Amino acid sequence: MLQQHVAGVPSRLASLCEALCLSSKNAWVTSWHFFVFYWPTVPMRFLKTDPHFRAPKPKMPPDALPPATGEDARPLIGIAFKVASTFSFFIMVSAIKLVSEDVPITQVVFARNFFGMIPILIMMIVNGQLIIAAKTNRPGTHISRAVIGVTAMVCNFWALSLIPLPDATAIGFAAPLIVVVLAALVLKETVRIFRWSAVAVGFVGVIITVLPHMGQGSGDTFSQNLGVLLAFGAAFFGAVAMITVRKLCETERTSTIVFWFTMASTGMSFLTLPLGWVYPDVAWVMPSWLDMLFLVGVGVFGGIGQLLLTQSYRFADASTVAPFDYINMVWAIVFGFLIFAEVPTPEVLVGSAIVISAGIFVIYRERKLGFERTRPGRASTPSKS
Repeated sequence: MLQQHVAGVPSRLASLCEALCLSSKNAWVTSWHFFVFYWPTVPMRFLKTDPHFRAPKPKMPPDALPPATGEDARPLIGIAFKVASTFSFFIMVSAIKLVSEDVPITQVVFARNFFGMIPILIMMIVNGQLIIAAKTNRPGTHISRAVIGVTAMVCNFWALSLIPLPDATAIGFAAPLIVVVLAALVLKETVRIFRWSAVAVGFVGVIITVLPHMGQGSGDTFSQNLGVLLAFGAAFFGAVAMITVRKLCETERTSTIVFWFTMASTGMSFLTLPLGWVYPDVAWVMPSWLDMLFLVGVGVFGGIGQLLLTQSYRFADASTVAPFDYINMVWAIVFGFLIFAEVPTPEVLVGSAIVISAGIFVIYRERKLGFERTRPGRASTPSKS
């Protein structure tokens, strides 16, 4: 008995030392973790009760998407799902642009989230994940993510109502470049000269894209400039949401992230209803039958697009399907011309080509350096919300 007790001392000492090391290691992590990932919900003091607030990086959740490698990898199917998701999202975007002429943006955002629950909840019920998806120990972080996501939605939808579809799409391509900057500043990822150069070149492309709107075009110059700023805001908040989701993916199930975002964003967007009592310009209206059809389509096709995007990462890794994000520019030109008679300017085409090239180079470098993003995080990008 004494020999067993003495033999167990080294292991207990080792455990104690390990706990002390982890405590010191995470002391500095906590300081920036609060200010970056919880800043939108600082007034909500319950965030400090998050049991993962000071915890070391945990393991991936049990229902995370399995690696799409070896025999399980079917890249062509994954790419097909990805392309289908971009098409579904652009049906949603076109409906937003059409209905925003008669319905306030806040009401459109509510419709996107409320009717978007339909395909998502059906899929969860079919897969038996509805109950378990609602369970979480990090409600504050989910609410924080929803605040950022709804902000990105408002900026994106409002921008679509003010500037041409190809222009808004091209500016939105800045989001992955902003993610690189935030990953370096917030997640402390190592970003070397190649990716910094790609980010710089990409932002030059964005500047070229917005030049026609900087007081040079005809029409309402203020609305054009506001649309550009809102598109930039949507890209920025979309990038912040991506970073937040990447942290959530360390402990949360994919179904939990989607469920909480859908529910929280629906509730938050509904709270904009009383704003109309103070600001008549954003007062909700009784839509016509055609506008109601558009509002339902905004939500349903947005939800379907999200599901298709998630499925694409079940069959191919992120670095394989991510470049097909840029097929959105093709849809923007086609939908913009056929539905809204919008023809992209040479500046938009040149700027888009530069931004797309920079984005693809960033994806290539991340794959080469082993910085592949988590699939659940990519599947939930609020820029596509």
